[in-house]
This record gives sequence, structure tokens and C-alpha cells, in this order.
Amino acid sequence: MHTVEAPTPVTTDSWLDSPRGRVFVRRWHPPGKDATTPGPRSPIVLFHDSLGCVELWRDFPAMLCSATGREVIAYDRLGFGRSDALSSPPALDFIADEARRVFPLIRQQLGLQRFVVLGHSVGGGMAVNCAAAFAADCDALITIAAQTFPEDKTLHGIRVAKAQLEDKKQIERLQKYHGDKAGWVLDAWTETWLHPEFASWSLDATLPQVSCPTLAIHGLHDEYGSLIHPETIGRLGRGKSRVEIVQDAAHMPHREQPEAIAGLIAEFLREH
Repeated sequence: MHTVEAPTPVTTDSWLDSPRGRVFVRRWHPPGKDATTPGPRSPIVLFHDSLGCVELWRDFPAMLCSATGREVIAYDRLGFGRSDALSSPPALDFIADEARRVFPLIRQQLGLQRFVVLGHSVGGGMAVNCAAAFAADCDALITIAAQTFPEDKTLHGIRVAKAQLEDKKQIERLQKYHGDKAGWVLDAWTETWLHPEFASWSLDATLPQVSCPTLAIHGLHDEYGSLIHPETIGRLGRGKSRVEIVQDAAHMPHREQPEAIAGLIAEFLREH
């Protein structure tokens, strides 16, 4: 008996213009589709974590594309990966600002009308803000290991990571993905989240503006946040919600169990 493998998605890379610099974008298309031929299903837009970039999604977007039959779009936020550098640190409202200033440009330049948003960690907060700001066009919200406020566990995990990242080998790893922007990327994460004025940040007022179906995925052993975060996302959103706790996972469920998470998301999108 021969196993028939699913066709590999086709990828295309491009750069988009923004007032603060160029933004690098990668798109995964189901076989037989391309960027000029919109599919019948809305594309999934990915928002990466605090140290992330397009490359650090690894094989997950291709798996997600194959599992869902949808186009998947990921981009490097300004200051990260292949996107242009930023000279100043992020503002303390940078999570909401991504939905205000950058995502509209992504939509406009890629011609996205309807969409699904999926964010990992801080990218989950950005996805929540996009789902809230463009509720009429957002078909679904998916978060993976998202935080809804600066929990003590979150801040402790950041302090531990900050100490570990002082190691030269760790910095070299960041440079592999972010080049000479690596120092900025590290400070943008640690110094923003540990800033005293960031302590009041919360998604509590934003989540009730989300009306689409929501899937909140969280690893049981997540070192950056307790189960209060997915429970809050599921409780405060106005659309149908599903909270999924991954038993044998920590902060990177999509990297630790990529096929299972892609399958879970595909099942959720089929239901809705």
C-alpha cells in the first residue's frame, strides 16, 4: 500500500512599503493557487512572538496551509527578521499599534478583504486587536500561548530569559535570524514588558469587541503564562469560543507538536 503525500504548498516572498520602512512577507499558497488567484477561503495571517520572525515559524505555516487548504501569510514586524530596522524602542502601546498602523497596510497592499488572524505569544495580543478593530471582516481568531496581561509568571519568565540571553551563543542565535537588529529585538521584548508603566496593559477592554469564533490554544507547561490567559480569551470574546489546553506542551505548542496543532486549527476552521 502506497502513502500519497499532500502536495507541498508554493511559497512567494515580497516586501511591502510602510512609512517606517519595508516589511518582509512570505505567503504559502495551496497547490494550484497563487497570489493573484484568491481562494474561496479567507487566508490566515500569522503574528510572531517577541523574538520571532517569518523564519522561526519553521515548517508550521506549510503544515497549516496543507491542513486547512488556505493561503497562509506571515510577515516580519518592523525591526525583526528581514524587515527594516527601527531606531527607537517600541511604544508601550505597541500591541494595539500593530493593528492600527501596520495590519491595515498589509491588508491594503495584499488585497485582503476577509481573513483569519493567528498570533503566538505577544502576537496573540496583536491578533486579538486586529480581530477587534476589523470585526466585520475577521472570520476567526486563533491564539497560541497568548498573554492577556503582564502576569507575575510572565515577567519571571522574561527575567530568566533575559539573564540567559546574556550568553554570547544565545545572542549569536538571535543574530542568525535578525542580523545586527538582534540587540534591538532583545531589548524591545525585555525592556518593554518589564517597564513599570507596562504593568497596566491588558486585553480586557479589547476582547469584548471580538465577535468572530475564537480558538485559544495554550500549553499546560507554558513558562510564560498560566491558564488564566486562554480562559480569559475564551470568556471575554463575544463569538463562539473554544479553549484547548495542550497537555505535553510549553510555550511553543506549534513547534513542539506542529502536526497536531495544525490539525486542531483545521478542525476548528471547518466547524466555523
